[in-house]
Amino acid sequence: MSQLLEVSGISVTFDGFRAINNLSFTIGPAELRAIIGPNGAGKTTFMDIVTGKTKPDEGKVLWGEMSQNLLKLNESKIAQAGVGRKFQRPTVFEDQSVADNLMMALKADRAPWKVLFWKPRQADRDRVVALAQQVGLSDALDRPSGELSHGQKQWLEIGMLLAQEPRLLLVDEPAAGMTLAEREQTTALLVELAKTRAVVVVEHDMEFVRRLNCRVTVLHEGSVLAEGSLDHVTANPRVIEVYLGR
Repeated sequence: MSQLLEVSGISVTFDGFRAINNLSFTIGPAELRAIIGPNGAGKTTFMDIVTGKTKPDEGKVLWGEMSQNLLKLNESKIAQAGVGRKFQRPTVFEDQSVADNLMMALKADRAPWKVLFWKPRQADRDRVVALAQQVGLSDALDRPSGELSHGQKQWLEIGMLLAQEPRLLLVDEPAAGMTLAEREQTTALLVELAKTRAVVVVEHDMEFVRRLNCRVTVLHEGSVLAEGSLDHVTANPRVIEVYLGR
């Protein structure tokens, strides 16, 4: 099976601290993956490297069927190549409606000179409605985004990323601060999205990871400590020692 993302032998040191240490793993084209591990395990740095925010000291990040080296691209080129990242804190335009936020995300996906003359067509309006439906915000299209609950803002931001049709979605702690009902809806959304693209979820919440029911990669001191189902990795004595036993 072809891989969508292959991280191979990546290391990065900040001020003498090895944040990532010879990290290697692969993600398939339509796969849901959870990444867990103690604080300082390298989870955020891994996402920073894949999205071009941080350049590693060594190693390769290969992308897509042509094994393109992402390390040669800047952040915006990596985003254009199909890597979308959702940070922990949602960044939506609070005074704009849900529909306007989604429309802006569609517009932002165009070349800068085209944006100047861009006017939404019916196809764009239809796409906004479809995106809202996909993330469970059909009823909220005309509402100012500032009025949304924390969970709804997270879904809106996922919708804004989906406007750019990413092939890989990196999602940072989506369950944080959500109600139980929102968490359940978020689980369903991520599982659904992973049918047509790769979705990587960095999460501390074990109950949420269990619901995702996917392959889990455990990071520790910047490299992969264990990988497999949640039951498999949580039974691993080393994982219990460094992460769960605390």
